[in-house]
Amino acid sequence: MIIDAHAHLVRGYGSVELYLKQLHDAGIDGGVVVPGGMVDVRRLTDYVTGKAAPSSDPPDNQYVQDATKAHPELAGFFCVDPHADGAVEALIAAFEAGSRGLKLSPLSHRFSFSGRAVAELVECAQAFGLPVYSHVLYNPAVSTEKFVALAKQFPTVPFILGHMGFGPADPEAIEAAAELDNFYLETSTGNPLQIRQAIERAGPGKVIFGSEFPLSHPKVELEKILCLGLPDEDQERVLWRNIYELARLSEVWKESGR
Repeated sequence: MIIDAHAHLVRGYGSVELYLKQLHDAGIDGGVVVPGGMVDVRRLTDYVTGKAAPSSDPPDNQYVQDATKAHPELAGFFCVDPHADGAVEALIAAFEAGSRGLKLSPLSHRFSFSGRAVAELVECAQAFGLPVYSHVLYNPAVSTEKFVALAKQFPTVPFILGHMGFGPADPEAIEAAAELDNFYLETSTGNPLQIRQAIERAGPGKVIFGSEFPLSHPKVELEKILCLGLPDEDQERVLWRNIYELARLSEVWKESGR
């Protein structure tokens, strides 16, 4: 089995239909999807540098929920602005409806990992025994250091750091994965050198394959893992078993026999 642990669904250029086609072309069995579209990844540099502002519309969780209902090979994480009215209540309802984790988006929602609003959402994930996924930025409020501190504050919650941290090589992220039992690295848009280093330093149980569709193609991201020539057991951990266990995907895929 292979599971893409991180993809964005966007109406139009990142549609569920296109995503499923790319999964099929790559030989990937299933995917974990989150809402996209708060930033247009075709102009990502404009958002990172502040030339463009993220959409003020709420994350399109409905599109993700509809996709996971229609396609049993998909599971969803719920994305919410920590400062939105009713954020905790919306997250609880999403978990009860089958969402498998919390997705935070500091680029879109401008919060701090040390803020009380984020802690309340993490407490909710803790109550349901589900993971928290986020990327980080070159910003003291949402840096790797602050995300690691949040993981230390909630040692029973699995924290998944998108893209293996900030930039092409984030040693602080790898050290945190090696040090903390509840800290994991997701590989999308990473490079094989750093992925290999993370596996060697933190172990294959701390590294999770993801694609970052539609910014990247699942087949391209998968090849970064396959080219490492990992032992079968280690490759299995990275390519599906880690995310399968952390997000308890058996609970939503049991009817399809996955």
